[in-house]
Amino acid sequence: MSGYSVRGLNWFNALSAGAKAVEGLPPSLKVADGELGRFIAVVADPDNRFPRARNGEVGLLEGWGLAKAVDDVITADRDEAQKRPIIAIVDVPSQAYGRREEALGIHQALAGAADSYARARLAGHPVIALLVGKAMSGAFLAHGYQANRLIALRDPGVMVHAMGKASAARVTLRSVEELEALAASVPPMAYDIDSYASLGLLWETLSVQQIEQPTAEDLARVTECLKQAIGDISSTDLSNRLGAKNRQASSRVRELLRAQW
Repeated sequence: MSGYSVRGLNWFNALSAGAKAVEGLPPSLKVADGELGRFIAVVADPDNRFPRARNGEVGLLEGWGLAKAVDDVITADRDEAQKRPIIAIVDVPSQAYGRREEALGIHQALAGAADSYARARLAGHPVIALLVGKAMSGAFLAHGYQANRLIALRDPGVMVHAMGKASAARVTLRSVEELEALAASVPPMAYDIDSYASLGLLWETLSVQQIEQPTAEDLARVTECLKQAIGDISSTDLSNRLGAKNRQASSRVRELLRAQW
């Protein structure tokens, strides 16, 4: 049994069935153009030339590859009145940690990916992120977080956080058990999708029958939700994320910054 998740790959294959695959990208990137739009997923590549990026992590090749996959859509649709939707299928355990990654500028690669997604959104492309697995750390910032709408499947394996539990416990000088107890009362510290939803960042959560290998019914339900999300987008900013009770401080900070500037 593999030590990496195949959720992202399985959902990509299901959603992009019959779509035209986009060539010229690293094996760890799956990109296809279908009726609904351009589907993009980062997947595990056991033969990745960078060992730290073999289990679905977003590394140098993935960051720059994501930037290209999104930039190509922006360029192709520049003169089109109707911009193509971009659907990011998110199942990323982390960014790739390593000396080579740091030396070769992983910060720039991931920033390039995030920038491309943001520019696509601002150019009028409906950008949707579908969270089917982990959405962790810089990997999620590079692939998915800049979307107009975030949709998450309801499952214990779907989680959003800045770092894994073991790492967060070390950084905060707590045991994993103490960290989990803290997370119960501090939603931003929690890993479960309900706590993340309480921050106002998710547009929708969905339950499916088989999250690891979607059924035809699962596929139909998620596809319909994606269509609704695309139709719901009426602006290019992310102001829809700021109304939740647990994001009052974020809204207040923005008010003060606007007043001072």
